[in-house]
Amino acid sequence: MPLFSSRLATARAWVDPESLPTYLDAADIAGNAPKDIKQLTLNTLGAYGVGDSDCFAHTVGRRIRIIEMNIYKKGEKMTAVVSAEVQACKEMLNGAGTVHGGCLCYLIDNCASFPLVALGILKNNNGVGVSEGMNVLFHAPASINTCLRLTCTSITFGARIMTSRCEVTDKASGQIIASALLTKMQPQNVPSAHL
Repeated sequence: MPLFSSRLATARAWVDPESLPTYLDAADIAGNAPKDIKQLTLNTLGAYGVGDSDCFAHTVGRRIRIIEMNIYKKGEKMTAVVSAEVQACKEMLNGAGTVHGGCLCYLIDNCASFPLVALGILKNNNGVGVSEGMNVLFHAPASINTCLRLTCTSITFGARIMTSRCEVTDKASGQIIASALLTKMQPQNVPSAHL
């Protein structure tokens, strides 16, 4: 079996935000994060989270808009908080006409990664990683008319393991739709196990 690899890999990392093509424009993103951090996070979303038109959930991923990115420092600890919005569309709905739980998981996986990507760039320690675990609680349904607001905050950022939390709310009413914890890790090129 071949070693695990990514088509986005460089010698520096398996997904290197600084080597990715430009995706959207960070000029409209509010917050105190430096513009280059905002742009590199967008680039990571475009290349890794959304991918090419034939990638999983491409049409849903293209709807994600980062609206604010802030970096807070308290002592030696840095925390990143990123807010994104997604207007619910027909491709996101289940048979009952509400946003599918799997679609919410896809959105959370992408958006909860943003604070980790931003911190990784600031700390010169790759924050892209791969999702290791996600614990999602679903609180209320969301319909096609819902503008979902995802507010994601970094919790821990280590050399190998990173964690963030995410709250998904209805932008208009403030009602919480889902909440989640995401744990990511840095992959290593290791041979696959033979069963």
